[in-house]
Amino acid sequence: MQPEAVSNSPDHDGVNLDGLIACHECDALFRRVPLTKRARAHCTRCGAVLYRHLGGTDLPLALAVAGLGLFFLAHVFPFLALRVEGLEQQSLVVSGVATLWEADMPELAVLVALTSIVFPLFNLLGLLWLLVPLRLGWRPPAAAFVARMMQVLSPWSLLAVFMLGVLISFVKLVDLAAVIPGIALFAFFALIFVTTAAQASFRAEYIWPVPDASGSKAAPSDTAGTDPARYTLSPDATGASLGLEGCHVCGALNEADGLREASARDHRACRRCGAALHGMRKADSVNRCWALVLAAAVMIIPANVYPVMTVTQLGRGEPSTIISGVIQLIGAGMVGLGLIVFIASIAVPLAKLALLVYLLVSVQRRSPWSPPQRTRMYRITEVIGAWSMVDVFIVAVLAALVQLGALATIEPEIGASYFGAVVVITMFAAQAFDPRLIWDHAVRGKRR
Repeated sequence: MQPEAVSNSPDHDGVNLDGLIACHECDALFRRVPLTKRARAHCTRCGAVLYRHLGGTDLPLALAVAGLGLFFLAHVFPFLALRVEGLEQQSLVVSGVATLWEADMPELAVLVALTSIVFPLFNLLGLLWLLVPLRLGWRPPAAAFVARMMQVLSPWSLLAVFMLGVLISFVKLVDLAAVIPGIALFAFFALIFVTTAAQASFRAEYIWPVPDASGSKAAPSDTAGTDPARYTLSPDATGASLGLEGCHVCGALNEADGLREASARDHRACRRCGAALHGMRKADSVNRCWALVLAAAVMIIPANVYPVMTVTQLGRGEPSTIISGVIQLIGAGMVGLGLIVFIASIAVPLAKLALLVYLLVSVQRRSPWSPPQRTRMYRITEVIGAWSMVDVFIVAVLAALVQLGALATIEPEIGASYFGAVVVITMFAAQAFDPRLIWDHAVRGKRR
């Protein structure tokens, strides 16, 4: 389903702003249209998803409750056990955090704890905070704050990446000893799918209903199956060109003037949900992104030079860097596993930095080259960045599980901290970049 494009008229008189929506990636402006069941409305300019069909609250609420139960099982019962020569070492999900802390690596322990435990739990509790009151018929307190925090923290909830790290660790340990999966491992695996489905089925419109955007009725005959050219976007039909600012929490469009104050810091508040508004574009986006990209480029050197862990077997062992670990895996015949680690730990960070540098340069030079393609590049940087955390999770899992005294031990090393810093900084860099700048400059170039 295609939403209806809006002509570029600065006159807001008689226009119902609740019936409009601005694309969060290119700022194109559309009129909302009803959607059929399981349908999605896409931006005709950059292809981003604008909004989805609005179902009921029962499904996300049931999934959130199930997710909380699975979270309890995954963190209370044994996760993995290692058995060799009559010795057995059990670990919990939190064991990797404790091991990193005891190894005087608190920065890495906090990072693993936040991304694999704290943030996923917050998202589940946030869903329950919002959905339970709605199910009982009243609006949840502090709804805008909780919804905004969920949006901010969702990219940092890395359950799937953690599970990939566990699976790689499992394969690496098979030759060393018998690896026994625990109840918590299966609960954790189910938790990934349940939490993903719960977050995907949640809509801000549950809390702040939007006129003509419920999606509960089928699309009317005058919008269903019509010529897509009817919805072709005018290059100037953007929120910024009409002086409208979109709310990141509820999606409402707000006029630049006449907004009440949100705080003493002169932040304005959304007219619908009351969340703070911070401008039509991300503040100082290009400079902040450049600073983070350069910081990550500096950090990536020690991340690959210093060892990430030391494996000791029967009193013999040596430190291992990311690259040497990949070589060892391939040399041991685990070519597929070695390629996964190479792609996630080496290729992905370098590719992400290269893409961000290209996007920054293209924006600063006001490049007219294919804004849709550059927008897709930006989406790639958002998607791939978090998967580099797999190497950090591997270190945490192995260090917690392989503590068998004289038989075998694995100790985390400083390289893992540098690599964790690279992952975090590149994720912040991608979030600092504003893809709407690509389209702003493209439109200005056409005008000239």
